Amino acid sequence: MKPSDELEQLLKNLHLNRILDIYSEQLDAAEKEDVSYSELLTRLLRAQWHHRQETALAWRIKRANLPENWSLTSFPFARQPGVSRKQIHTLAELDFIAKAENLVLVGPPGVGKTGLASGLLLKALENGYRCQFIRAQDLFDQMYASLADRSSRQLLNRLSRLDVLLVDELGYLTLKPEQSNIFFKLMEERYHRHSTIITTNLSYDEWGNFLGNPTMVDALLSRVRHYCHTIRIDGPSLRDPQG
Repeated sequence: MKPSDELEQLLKNLHLNRILDIYSEQLDAAEKEDVSYSELLTRLLRAQWHHRQETALAWRIKRANLPENWSLTSFPFARQPGVSRKQIHTLAELDFIAKAENLVLVGPPGVGKTGLASGLLLKALENGYRCQFIRAQDLFDQMYASLADRSSRQLLNRLSRLDVLLVDELGYLTLKPEQSNIFFKLMEERYHRHSTIITTNLSYDEWGNFLGNPTMVDALLSRVRHYCHTIRIDGPSLRDPQG
């Protein structure tokens, strides 16, 4: 049985499109099962609520710029002995976000740093946190561009307020001092307020090679590492062909 024209229009006006889609099916099922009106209404509203949650999550994922929907359930832990499954699942409880702690994943290319970090970011998105994924090169490009149009403050305001910022592939980049200064300011403003996840192929003592200014790098590392989980992945590349 199709909904009446008036009911159909009301559902559209109220943006209850999921109920509109399943109304006939649920009404037929309710008649066969002899369920009460309240149970039918509960089923319809439950379906609408789930649909709204799924739509909101899809929007947050798109806005976060996740390159792929990497999830921790699909990460090949069996192929990467350099990663503690228990440690990652503990982090997936997201206590580190509630405590505004940082997470730094260190290791050579291909060991799964981005996959793990993105999986944790997806978990945070699923739990309603405001998140952003950005490649380190793109971040520093944006910082440099912001100098030209004097929008650095707006950029910092947007990035510093995120619950979780994932900076991917922090490595051997050629930076100008102005870019390093803005990055330091960003990390200073996020310090002990919001969590930052960084993936890098550099050990901490190598950060000065591309950021310059030893005094600033020391101050930066003291903030990054003060409330921080550092995961060093010493394992095989997951990009190698499987025999």
